[in-house]
Amino acid sequence: MSGIAMGCTRICARFFEYDTPKIVHIRSFKVGILYRFVQLVIIAYIIGVVMVYKKGYQEFDNVESTVTSKVKGVVMTNNSMLNSTGNDVRVWDTADYVVPPQENGAFFVTTNYIMTPDQEQGICPEQGATCTSDADCPAKSQSANGIRNGTCNTTTNTCNIYAWCPVETDMEPSVPMLQGTETFTVLIKNQIIFPKFGVRRRNILDSFATNNTYLSGCHYDPVTDPYCPIFRLGDIVRLAGENYTELAVKGAVMGFVIQWDCNLDLAVEKCRPKYSFRRIDNRDDVTAKGWNFRYANYWNVPGNSTTTIQKRTLIKAFGIRFIFYVYGTAGKFNFVPMATNLGAGLALLGLSVIVCDMILLYCTKKREFYHENKFVMVKDDDALLVEDSVKSNYSYRDFNHSDA
Repeated sequence: MSGIAMGCTRICARFFEYDTPKIVHIRSFKVGILYRFVQLVIIAYIIGVVMVYKKGYQEFDNVESTVTSKVKGVVMTNNSMLNSTGNDVRVWDTADYVVPPQENGAFFVTTNYIMTPDQEQGICPEQGATCTSDADCPAKSQSANGIRNGTCNTTTNTCNIYAWCPVETDMEPSVPMLQGTETFTVLIKNQIIFPKFGVRRRNILDSFATNNTYLSGCHYDPVTDPYCPIFRLGDIVRLAGENYTELAVKGAVMGFVIQWDCNLDLAVEKCRPKYSFRRIDNRDDVTAKGWNFRYANYWNVPGNSTTTIQKRTLIKAFGIRFIFYVYGTAGKFNFVPMATNLGAGLALLGLSVIVCDMILLYCTKKREFYHENKFVMVKDDDALLVEDSVKSNYSYRDFNHSDA
């Protein structure tokens, strides 16, 4: 018979073999203690972690939400550099410092600015780059503020450009121009739904309706008033571990986290939000630090008899952008996940047998003795082994061996 045929024969013979469990009762104090200890650990894991901590008897659903905000507060600035009179008193309200007025999942509050008033289209000297002749200012080349017209301004030694004139002087103030913004308040309205369970909640609790004056006077505090939906900007930054005055100079990005973790086996009124805050951008950035952007307010003034002149006030706004993050899950009792988790947990009890078998067969002095009594090879064409198998028909042996 060829080698290939013999190999096929062995494979076929093994295919038609059968393994049956054999019970070997071992009286060993040490192994018995190990066996019960492993079982106890597995049972504690099933009950404590799977069923209690992770609520394995519940089915879960993720939150879906929407968030809107409304900021309130007024500050006044007095910048004598803005016009020739040497006095420019300006009041900033919500329409001035919240840009844009509504933003999806976020809001921005201006804390600092660079204002360039009364700009109009024309030709004026650019800022920064110097020139000594017209050759240094190639026509139609682009600069930071406009398009060069090909001439060098001999007064400022900079190129003349087509631009909104006068161009912006980009010198950041060392302190926030808008003092007192940390006292501004923001009302947060968060609507959520758990679609699987049809449960809707909002962060303005129904109990507030019984006290009409509560919302007009409360401010969020994680200890004394954790469910008030009105927040001071300074408190948000402080609870995030940051300094508001430092952030207000160049701006920053703050995360506003709303967490909904609800146990719907209890009263739905106990499903309430938890708030936390963190800074998103890196305080240690060297370049392009903070948060800023430019926008302009436009108007027209009469020119000659047939034309008007468009003017604008350019504002480079620094401030804090607050971004909302809403997370959450809801759980409710369901027999299917409970049965699944219990079944999976009880199956783990088989690990106790595997652990003890490994100790007996590979780590004890009597491992050969245990191996001989645990595994028995039986062949149906071997009369001697059949006779021996009949004599131990019940396949149950009791070994009283105290030293494992």
